[in-house]
Amino acid sequence: MTDRTFSGKDRWLLPEGIQEVLPQQAEYLERLRRDLLDLFHTWGYELVIPPIIEYLESLLIGTSDDLDVQTFKLIDQLTGRLMGVRADMTPQVARIDAHRLKREVPTRLCYMGTVLRTYPDGFARTRSPMQIGAELYGHAGIESDVEVLHLLVETLALTGIKQVHIDLGHVGIFRALAQNAGLDAEQEMTLFNALQRKARPEIEDLLAQVKTSAEHRHWLTRLVDLNGGEEVLDEARSLFKKAGAPVLAALDNLQQIAALAHRRMPSIPLHFDLAELRGYHYQTGVVYAAFVPGHGQEIARGGRYDDIGRVFGRARPATGFSADLITLISLSAVQTPYQVHAILAPVDDDVELLDAVRDLRTAGERVIYALPGARGDAAEMGCDRVLERRNGQWVVVKLTDVR
Repeated sequence: MTDRTFSGKDRWLLPEGIQEVLPQQAEYLERLRRDLLDLFHTWGYELVIPPIIEYLESLLIGTSDDLDVQTFKLIDQLTGRLMGVRADMTPQVARIDAHRLKREVPTRLCYMGTVLRTYPDGFARTRSPMQIGAELYGHAGIESDVEVLHLLVETLALTGIKQVHIDLGHVGIFRALAQNAGLDAEQEMTLFNALQRKARPEIEDLLAQVKTSAEHRHWLTRLVDLNGGEEVLDEARSLFKKAGAPVLAALDNLQQIAALAHRRMPSIPLHFDLAELRGYHYQTGVVYAAFVPGHGQEIARGGRYDDIGRVFGRARPATGFSADLITLISLSAVQTPYQVHAILAPVDDDVELLDAVRDLRTAGERVIYALPGARGDAAEMGCDRVLERRNGQWVVVKLTDVR
């Protein structure tokens, strides 16, 4: 059946938010991908490759309705069950740790692959990000939180991202305050959404309708103001001194993580925002995001999510980060695409020529045959050298030295 949606002249159009990567950019992206996987390897993170599609129940475990909305869904013709194309690889990696590996020791996993989303997201406004990330399972201490944060900073440095600063928060503070105030699930979610927009009038109106003490209203409203440098933690400790042990414990945890992070990465500015709750629906502890000057949106995010593997049978401690490689490249200070250097060789059955081409390729050189009758010269084909026979030997010659 003929598709009549497009005329012949616009069949080349791609769906909105779906991009393709052309040769030079693709070469650069692939080399960067390899470099990043090598970086993760040196830190002890093992590569996993989850499937692009799974049963929907597995993909949406421990996550919010936001991810449900972002997931493309289809029916499995073999079973009749609902399946989803992954919009986030974190639940998949949690499943692998909990159900497939089943290790008792701390496990470090990394991943890199395309995800698909129903709506554009992030700085690059793409629906098909190339998600990269690292996860550490089986350790609940601040050392693992800071290790993953440090690896995130190293990842950004390798991609050429400069002037990075980190926003730190802790979901335990808001969660405990909301529980103490007696908010039901709907009220908590409405307040959460208002906090993300820093909408103080909306927050005040909502809390005015909640049957709770004036003190609890004051604490929740003040979360909007608690952002800035390290002084924010001291201000919060003074404000919440009567808010209960869970709130103070969350503040202690955040302060300890920040202190250790500062010792490990003294050149990275740390900013604190106690109303910033990225990943609130499945995060259980510290949350953080990376920003660069001139761009209001985060370029990477991470945090602790100890319960994400519970449905798979093992709720091990877990912490990790993720980012979109396409976004990182678009913001990188290294804007020059990878330059391809190649050698143009004549088409000839000469055994010595064939041996020379094979040896060059084995050494990592790129050799392109000049096909008979083809248009274009060596330069147009991306070649800066040619293979010529001189004095009975096949030798590589710069284009400027070609006879």
